[in-house]
Amino acid sequence: MKLFMNIPKIEIEEKKMPLIDHLNELRSRLLLSLLFFILSSAICSLKVKQIVFFLQQLVPKVKFLQLAPGEYFFSSIKVALYGGLLFTTPFLIYQLLLFILPGLSFKERRIILPLSLMSVILFFLGLAFAYLALIPAALNFFLNYGSDIVEPLWSLEQYLDFIVILSISTGISFELPIIQILLGVFGIVTKIQMLKGWRYVLLLSTIAGAILTPSVDPLTQILLSSAIFLLYFLGIIFLYLVDNIFYKRED
Repeated sequence: MKLFMNIPKIEIEEKKMPLIDHLNELRSRLLLSLLFFILSSAICSLKVKQIVFFLQQLVPKVKFLQLAPGEYFFSSIKVALYGGLLFTTPFLIYQLLLFILPGLSFKERRIILPLSLMSVILFFLGLAFAYLALIPAALNFFLNYGSDIVEPLWSLEQYLDFIVILSISTGISFELPIIQILLGVFGIVTKIQMLKGWRYVLLLSTIAGAILTPSVDPLTQILLSSAIFLLYFLGIIFLYLVDNIFYKRED
């Protein structure tokens, strides 16, 4: 946090640019991000077998089947595209920051920069939490349920879709503290109001855990609901730090 507190007050020279120039700059940055996405997806496509094998190790006892012609081919394309999107997200955020920062004040830049970095970190923490906790819990539940009756033969495409949906939904849910900070900074909701509403958050986190998890096992839903509930209080702590470090500190 101190790194962003010590950002020098460098006044960016204001340049009055026509709207068309702003749009051209935005288009250039989006095209650059698109090229980065294509390159990342191409690299992931070259390593798609290793990526699929890595994901299969979550359930080494399961035998995966190709239930339709081309199922593995289309699954490989999905994996490459999702991998490219994953690596492109930080680059896209960086390009958008370069586009909007010249139009922000020093105080606004001092908030936007750490929030952008925090959002990327929280998203990847969500992916790690899904891979290390949620997905294994859900898969073990399905493996153990009825294991004495049926043999686990799973569709590769449905398995990969399950992992992707659960991972992305968990990564997005980990952005809750960012939303809280923005609401607090703009004065929409105060820290006291957030603390008083913890009962409603507990209910909503339970509902969100049931909606965001593609599985129906209670353990996965409880883990995700608990994570969202804890993230809510983490967001209040972050908001307290923002208020006391960035807004009550003398420029």
